[in-house]
Amino acid sequence: MRSQHKAVIVVGAGISGLSAAYFVREQSKAQQNPVELAVFEAQERPGGVISTTFHDGFVVENGPDSFLTDKPWALALAYKLGLENELIGTREESRKIYVVRNGRLIEIPEGFYLLGPAKLAPLFKSRALSLGGKLRAALDLALPRRSASNDESVGSFVKRRLGQEVLEYLVRPLVQGIYGVAAEQLSLRAATPRFAELEQRYRSVILGLRAMARQRQAGAQNAKGARLALFVSFRRGMATLVEALTKELTASLRTATPVVELTRSEEGWEVRLASSQTLRAPVVILAIPPYEASRLLAKVAPRLAGLLKKIPYGSATFVTLAYRADGTARRLEGSGFVVPQVEGKAIAACTFSSIKFAERAPDGHLLVRVFIRDEVAQTLAGADNYRLIDIAQAELRELLGIRSDPKFAFVQRHFRAMPQYLVGHLERVQSIERELKQYPGLLLAGGAYRGLGIPDCVRSAEEAARMALESLARLG
Repeated sequence: MRSQHKAVIVVGAGISGLSAAYFVREQSKAQQNPVELAVFEAQERPGGVISTTFHDGFVVENGPDSFLTDKPWALALAYKLGLENELIGTREESRKIYVVRNGRLIEIPEGFYLLGPAKLAPLFKSRALSLGGKLRAALDLALPRRSASNDESVGSFVKRRLGQEVLEYLVRPLVQGIYGVAAEQLSLRAATPRFAELEQRYRSVILGLRAMARQRQAGAQNAKGARLALFVSFRRGMATLVEALTKELTASLRTATPVVELTRSEEGWEVRLASSQTLRAPVVILAIPPYEASRLLAKVAPRLAGLLKKIPYGSATFVTLAYRADGTARRLEGSGFVVPQVEGKAIAACTFSSIKFAERAPDGHLLVRVFIRDEVAQTLAGADNYRLIDIAQAELRELLGIRSDPKFAFVQRHFRAMPQYLVGHLERVQSIERELKQYPGLLLAGGAYRGLGIPDCVRSAEEAARMALESLARLG
């Protein structure tokens, strides 16, 4: 790299690394102080778990299928990249989601928001809970707020506020599907801090969610122009975002180029590639999983490496299947269903991809994505893909009445792909951030620290870019 004093190296070209590099370039241009930039990705393609493929008119997501709009950072990035006309929201008819109880699909009550209900009437009309479970949930209206300030699990919070049945049949399967970790292990403050805040502000989770719903409704009425759905994607899949970023960074990005070592020098940092080439820069952004960052830092920053290694990761396994729509015994509605563990199924959840988003399947066809329960996937880790496909088909036949064979079926396994925010996660992150201060010019970005999901990855990347340019400015 030409100028050590105006250079930034980004390690990793998932959504966090690509976004960090993009923001470094754009922010430095805005400051009329451009920097030299290099991005290194070990895999042959950028994007990390975000990948879209096309099969006979089907748009198949091999990773995330959408992102949230109430966290604004990914949406803002899409607009900056000129992708606003490519954005699509979930279909109106897909707004329902179902839960399996006693082998039947039952609609999750209207107004149920991840950990609790904003409306009691739909909850009491629902067949998802027994009368005792409904009465126990309503007790939240009378319970006092928690006085302790230490972290607790999502499972503990829900059981304390709304009862065991809400936890078992509604929250636990939703949380497992989104976060890939049991509710009894997931940190409330790190993963769902809004609910801890609602309890403290409104005392009751139900009252807090009701107030939040009113605020959203008022915001929708006051907003000018069309409002996007809560979840959005792109017409040709989530890879659209990766492709746009990659196009912007063509001159700086090198794929199939693993970084094998990171060392300090008087000028800043030295990055050694697998080819034995060594590059120097005063600022390095590690936009890779903590366990990979730990490996690179084992010699130069052993204590920091040890802290990073303690952030656990989970895996995900799912089967994508395409069917003729007339091969199902019932008309499918909604975006999919979740399956409580007590139902004893191998399936943890299923997304009706072609109902959730338009243009995901040709007319007269259905595209679904089945998530395999982690303990089942681990047991079958050495089995061929046909075993997993058979399991998915058998349980779809039982739950949905799908009689026909699929036109195609693909298995996707993402090993160590999901950071897990266990109880005490924020304290672990604070320890990492304190230790990181001992290493000027070294920055971290990604979803493993202070926010999961694509929007939080983009937010983390933008913050890392800002700090990178501040570090360069201090060097003069």
